[in-house]
Amino acid sequence: MKKIIYVLILSLVVVSGLIFFVNRETKPSTKLLTFAERDAERKKWEASADGIKYQEWKVSAEGKKVKASHDKIRKSLKDFSEMEAVVTSTTFKRTNAESGPKWLIVSINGEEYMMQFIPKDFEPLKNLKVNDKIIVRSRSAGYSPNHPYLILSGDYIEQNNKMLFKRDFSKNKGC
Repeated sequence: MKKIIYVLILSLVVVSGLIFFVNRETKPSTKLLTFAERDAERKKWEASADGIKYQEWKVSAEGKKVKASHDKIRKSLKDFSEMEAVVTSTTFKRTNAESGPKWLIVSINGEEYMMQFIPKDFEPLKNLKVNDKIIVRSRSAGYSPNHPYLILSGDYIEQNNKMLFKRDFSKNKGC
């Protein structure tokens, strides 16, 4: 009698497990692209109008200047180390842009860099003035033919040993 009960319970557990496994909802997963697919997507983009414009900008004098400025601070970005900066503008606006993000333009070792902030994040930085010295730490930088300088992620900014801004990566999943 015990053997029959154990067999029934075991079969019930197995069947329940199978039903659960078959009927469970699966979350949509992001498809990982193979190298070939990624290469094909890149080539497709490079053939588009935006891709052609970017490639032309990359070999232009402006593009080469931005690339050279990135090379100067690449190690500091990789190490997330402190960079001494001087504020050169707190009121920069892109041409044809009436509203949008706030920009902080800084000079690091004689090169100009841009940092973009949403208005809420710019609040602690609004008291900065031209020629103020600050310490900047950044994890990444980006190129854009629409911007005159390399765009730094302003992850940490301090002035006179006082933290003014620190990006909270927990709110945006590390982006």
